[in-house]
Amino acid sequence: MKEFAFSRICILMMSWLVLASCSKTEIKKPLEYEGPMREAENIEMFYTENDRVKVKMQAALLYEFQNGDQEFPKGIYLEFYDENGKLESKLSANHAYFFKEQDQWRGQGNVQVDNVATDEHLSTEELFWKRSSKKIFTDKFVTIRQPGEVIYGDGLDAEQDLSDYEIINPRGQTKIDD
Repeated sequence: MKEFAFSRICILMMSWLVLASCSKTEIKKPLEYEGPMREAENIEMFYTENDRVKVKMQAALLYEFQNGDQEFPKGIYLEFYDENGKLESKLSANHAYFFKEQDQWRGQGNVQVDNVATDEHLSTEELFWKRSSKKIFTDKFVTIRQPGEVIYGDGLDAEQDLSDYEIINPRGQTKIDD
């Protein structure tokens, strides 16, 4: 009786081993890393043309990706200079992203643009800047404050220094008495 029970146990164990060895082992595909390739903190960069500073950029944190895109998750501050080195305008945003393939920037979250010479101020939640054309644009709600008036609307196409702009869908304007 004991031998019968022992042989049954052996047969069950052998069957289990055979079944276990026949099962397919699943080979998992390795995960490809898609995060930043480089990280930098407290950066200050300058873009120049003909040996003259055109743009000064400051950021607390920069992520650079394999495809050349850059992300500024803690915000960005930019200063734009004219051909004589005089400050024209300033831009700040809570978050920014540079799309290398399109050579285009996107600022998000409390985006502020100031034209220093004309005392004009733009605020919006998202703004794009095309460096090659020196244009800024958005389809989001914008507010432009000028001396004596405030203009509201949805969408904007403008020069990067706000010297010329068009609000796509104006909502109104308010005169401000000094």
